Amino acid sequence: MIYLDYQATTPLAPEVKAAMTPWLDHYANPHSPSRWGREAAAAIEHARGQVAALLPAGGQVVFTSGATEALNTALRGVTGRIVTLATEHAAVLDTVEWLASQGREVEVLPVGADGLIDLDRLRNALRQPTALVAGMLVNNEIGVIQPISDIAQMAHEVGALMLCDAVQGYGRIAIPDGPDLIAVSAHKIHGPKGIGALWIRDGVTLEPLLHGGGQERGLRSGTLSPMLCVGFGAAAALAGERQQADATHVERLWGLAFDTLGPGWIVNGSTAHRYRGNLNIRRPGLDAARLLADCRQIAFSLGSACASGSGRPSHVLRALGLSDAEARQSVRLGFGRYTTEAELVEACTLIRDAAEAQQRFAA
Repeated sequence: MIYLDYQATTPLAPEVKAAMTPWLDHYANPHSPSRWGREAAAAIEHARGQVAALLPAGGQVVFTSGATEALNTALRGVTGRIVTLATEHAAVLDTVEWLASQGREVEVLPVGADGLIDLDRLRNALRQPTALVAGMLVNNEIGVIQPISDIAQMAHEVGALMLCDAVQGYGRIAIPDGPDLIAVSAHKIHGPKGIGALWIRDGVTLEPLLHGGGQERGLRSGTLSPMLCVGFGAAAALAGERQQADATHVERLWGLAFDTLGPGWIVNGSTAHRYRGNLNIRRPGLDAARLLADCRQIAFSLGSACASGSGRPSHVLRALGLSDAEARQSVRLGFGRYTTEAELVEACTLIRDAAEAQQRFAA
């Protein structure tokens, strides 16, 4: 199997596995005052520092079960009007939809054909009193990078907070200055599943999403897993060390994919403002679901893993102005640190040949 689904999840780094393994047998509760408990707590604090090292200064990292919990904590932890974008992850859009059903005022802004926000539209939306603006740094389906610093500045000018879903950008590109709340996840940077974090700027207060023992600064109750926290920290440290090398490798793979796939493909979303490890493309007349079945030896996707199997066209691609038919002609190839050039060439050759075979038989 050739793995090209890096936006869904990433392979666990060997260094991360090695850091986590000792904690399988170290079973003490990190919130216990025993010596073993204090050792576990110290390991968690070290990991917290490693995660925070890739985030802005002047804030605190609160561990969560993942980015979905982090985003819910931020969105539900404030009161007042929320403005967000039509291309956000379901963890944001479904949450604000629920909040709207509870009487909260919500506005979801459209994006352009390139997937980027129209800042004039945002400025107009912020003429009404607003508590929070939510925007994704790197889109999980199309890889488009939003102007987060500009969005945050505009939010601050009207007294609103800015929440950034940085899950797909954290550890891959620099996190811009400006956000007050940042959600991140370990399994997108070669760490374990089941652990994420919410970075909260100093001075920002939220209502807790979970109540109980008051762990995690009183904001997120529940017993932390030292093994998962240590894994997240190790993955963050490794991402920081390898960020430039990973970016160079991904840039090379991006060009190689285009060369191998050949003509006839259209990139969905901006190519200038984009993380290069996400190649979302379509081909007129292609049945993308059939292509997925024809290339079973390759792991790639039709869009977000969270929406797979729904049967609905991607809400992100529809937000770009694509028709349902065009959205169903689209596939997402995701590659990164452990993707070899030989693997990518083999996979793209198989995809190209299968797509061309479809067209020949349809003619």
